[in-house]
Amino acid sequence: MARLPPPPAHAVLTRALRRSRDIVTVDPARSLVRIFTAYGNHPQQWNTFRYTGPLPHGRFDPHPPGTVPFVTNPTTATAETGPYKQIGGGPSPPAFGRIGNGGAATTDENSGVLYFGLSVRTSVAEVFQATSIVDRKTRGPRLVVVRPARSLRLLDLTGSWPTRAGASQAISTGPKKLTQAWARAIHAAFPALDGLWYRSSMDGGGHAVCLWDPPAGTALPLAPDVLLPLDHPGLDVPLGRVCEELGYILLN
Repeated sequence: MARLPPPPAHAVLTRALRRSRDIVTVDPARSLVRIFTAYGNHPQQWNTFRYTGPLPHGRFDPHPPGTVPFVTNPTTATAETGPYKQIGGGPSPPAFGRIGNGGAATTDENSGVLYFGLSVRTSVAEVFQATSIVDRKTRGPRLVVVRPARSLRLLDLTGSWPTRAGASQAISTGPKKLTQAWARAIHAAFPALDGLWYRSSMDGGGHAVCLWDPPAGTALPLAPDVLLPLDHPGLDVPLGRVCEELGYILLN
């Protein structure tokens, strides 16, 4: 079994870092893909970081664990006052995202998180993994493609750094309580890094990105390159192809 103990002291994490090899730079020409829902209990925008967590599905949520129950009243949670906060500007439709049905979490303005895939397939694989059913209508899912406004500096979890730090590649596949503990430790040890570069456990190791705010809130553009409802006719063919490759069911 691949090793994934609790994270060591910050000094161990920093000593394991080889800056010339362990930091991935994502330049502004690189497209990042995200799928989010546009209706539900909590508002999102295409550029909203989530400041409430950790959530059960959030592999690298950096939030400190706590005992504050999730907010579930859509009339009191907004993009500005609720668990999501909009970064940047530009036009986008009102958006909502499901946080959960209850549980322990905290809201921390220094622990924003946002997940992207480097392809539509990786994003579909991750977002719909619980049921393997791609529902294009419920809660109004949307597909957004963005290019960062500046270069991103990410800790590379696909190389040898996890091994030198005392873990393994199980950091991208292991129990989420442990991977979240590693995320908190990494975020504290390397506060200047924008987040993590890792392999999707659902898409055959396809690359994915986890951004943390701070500091990555300054890296999002003013407007996305693509913002479409998931049931847009132009997505029929690519989504059908992706679902066939993944063995997912596509609902129209």
